[in-house]
Amino acid sequence: MTLPAVGLPHDEVLTRLAAYRSDDLPARGGRAFAYVYDPGRPDIDALGHEAFASYLDVNGLDPTVFPSLLKLENEVVGIAARHLGGDERTVGSFTSGGTESIMLGVKAARDGAKHIAQPEMVIPVTAHAAFQKAAHYLGIKVVLTDVDPKTFRADPAAMRAAITDNTVLLVGSAASYAHGVIDPIEELGALALEHGVRLHVDGCIGGWLLPYFRRLGADLPPFDLSVPGVTSMSVDLHKYAYAPKGASVVLFRDQAARRPSYFACADWTGYTIVNATVQSTKSGGPVAAAWSVLQAVGDDGYLELARQTLSAMHRLIDGVDRIAGLRLLGEPDMALIAMASDEPGVDVFAVCDEMAARGWYVQAQLGYRGMPASIHLTVTASADAVVDAMLADLATSVDAARALGSGADPEMLAAVAALDPDDLPDDVLGTLLPLAGLEPGAGLPERMAGINALMEAMPARLRERLLIEFLGMLFTPELG
Repeated sequence: MTLPAVGLPHDEVLTRLAAYRSDDLPARGGRAFAYVYDPGRPDIDALGHEAFASYLDVNGLDPTVFPSLLKLENEVVGIAARHLGGDERTVGSFTSGGTESIMLGVKAARDGAKHIAQPEMVIPVTAHAAFQKAAHYLGIKVVLTDVDPKTFRADPAAMRAAITDNTVLLVGSAASYAHGVIDPIEELGALALEHGVRLHVDGCIGGWLLPYFRRLGADLPPFDLSVPGVTSMSVDLHKYAYAPKGASVVLFRDQAARRPSYFACADWTGYTIVNATVQSTKSGGPVAAAWSVLQAVGDDGYLELARQTLSAMHRLIDGVDRIAGLRLLGEPDMALIAMASDEPGVDVFAVCDEMAARGWYVQAQLGYRGMPASIHLTVTASADAVVDAMLADLATSVDAARALGSGADPEMLAAVAALDPDDLPDDVLGTLLPLAGLEPGAGLPERMAGINALMEAMPARLRERLLIEFLGMLFTPELG
């Protein structure tokens, strides 16, 4: 790929972009139950896009140069703080997404305890992988704790036992991504206060929606900044606040808690740098779009979107209970549903393939630490209109998977499970893909059940190596 010798007409460029998108997952219409958040309101989408474009060329690097961005961010953070139990002391920062918000919460905990040379953080195995990513970047040891095997909620006793003199942070979720349950935040807050450590609540996916669920009658435990011991909390606005992508907020109990999340550098030849977030230069588009959508939807609009989401969630849960071969994992507080199967002849990975063949995207979750493989649904407001059709196709897909049976070769899976991740050559893809009947460079098949079974059997470290190599294969520049 090279630059065109002569610039192309604008309409041709846009036509090419549209062609590139033709194979993408449909972001609207309610048939995608992962990755996208669809309010079912084109007016919200259109406003967000227009506001985003109007601030594309405004740089958020220096808030004193573009004061409109400072005002927009302060108002957005203020709305989030009020929504999540903050008070007059609460402060926060607008970020590009949940991972960056979590990164800042973890950095604040590490740098707020500089006397600890080898910092550790204690997290349930259900905590989002972004915490492990943050720990990887920031040089913090992760101590994983098991959760209740029936409720999938964090176990405060297990977390207490994992705390050492090096612990700087505890983590709880509201709600956890995989199973949609709220951890016992009050107990974790008391634990944090007892040991003098910080507690971050990951509300990236649930923080915006859960307060509305409570107003609609859902019986939910306390989970936000109103809980004693909670030091920081993250909430993504590009999820259930339906802002365009690139919009999240990390909240801190007060200025002292936020201060270590900042970065400053005067020890170079240029201007003194001070950053509130990981990014330095950043477009003003995301915060302008988030502010605009919040203003346009309003409290009553979000309550109605939450009502539609709660309706879809309950109808899906009831429907799953009536499908032989499927069972719900846990009792979700949030619009996140995980389904497994106790029927040996029903492979949930095959069910995912069958749903894809019928035009639905549902997410496969691999088994882990005795927790079964499952099908994950992220339910949004637009799903309320398609629940009946989705459940009908889900029942048909389960029947089709049952008829197919398990296609996995037990001997091959056992062989893969016995592999030592560190003994394999760099060409992990070339070594493992043929075991699944694939050739490196040939792309993924339409049906992924065999690949998922293979990955589930692998040691976690081997799965990581495999996917890193696969990602590197995907992101290869087109130079020909």
